[in-house]
Amino acid sequence: MIVAKAGNPAEPMFTREEARALAPGSETIFLGLIGDEGRFGYGIAPEAAEALKARSDLLVTDLRTIAIKGLVDADHLPPIAEAKAMLHWHARHRHCANCGAATTLTDCGWKRACPQCKAEHFPRTDPVVIMLSVDGDRCVLGRSPRFVPTMWSCLAGFIEPGESFEDAVRRETQEEAGIKTRRVRYFASQPWPFPMSLMIGCHAEAVSRDITVDREELEDARWFSKDEVAAMLMRKHPQGLTCPPGVAIAHHIMRAWVEGEIAFD
Repeated sequence: MIVAKAGNPAEPMFTREEARALAPGSETIFLGLIGDEGRFGYGIAPEAAEALKARSDLLVTDLRTIAIKGLVDADHLPPIAEAKAMLHWHARHRHCANCGAATTLTDCGWKRACPQCKAEHFPRTDPVVIMLSVDGDRCVLGRSPRFVPTMWSCLAGFIEPGESFEDAVRRETQEEAGIKTRRVRYFASQPWPFPMSLMIGCHAEAVSRDITVDREELEDARWFSKDEVAAMLMRKHPQGLTCPPGVAIAHHIMRAWVEGEIAFD
């Protein structure tokens, strides 16, 4: 959960004294400088955040809701996401993976050190490919069971050890939708702190047509025309179908294809 001062937009910045008055802190992480001012992430226990929901002067909600609804100024989103990812890592790595001893926070929160075996532990980032497979004026979109009922999006999956992102695109597309792909083009990347991923956006050239859905991964997958995707981006699809909002890289992967920036001719 993220705590901010209630308002329109909400204000996620607190002085050190204000932050400490909210609840006792777990870790404090140095995020960097904005101008000459330092920015820090201040962690509190989940139950303390729940208790703060009763206060009318505060907004307490999850980062996904903040980003999708634009509840804070956009400039605040990167440091909030950074703080969330780092505090999540610290909460789950309090013991040494090498010997099991309790570790300590060092380097302003960017490392944990083991006093027992002297191992050093650093935050991880999990690489994920997210791709739009296209065949002329058609593309493949899928539905996760956790999506809202109207939403369709790009397919995605974690990169395996020793795998290039191009090979991961081809493997995941075939595993999830049964579609074979050939050429893969990198589009853009996006940090995605849910909890600590780096989304590697791509377009892929589909070379097969029949879809076979992996029901353990997806609720459904199907072909969409470019006109349909354009309507989804504008929230004007005749069946009310939608795509991810602009805060997600999937939205921009789809938009680039609709606007003709991507073609495999």
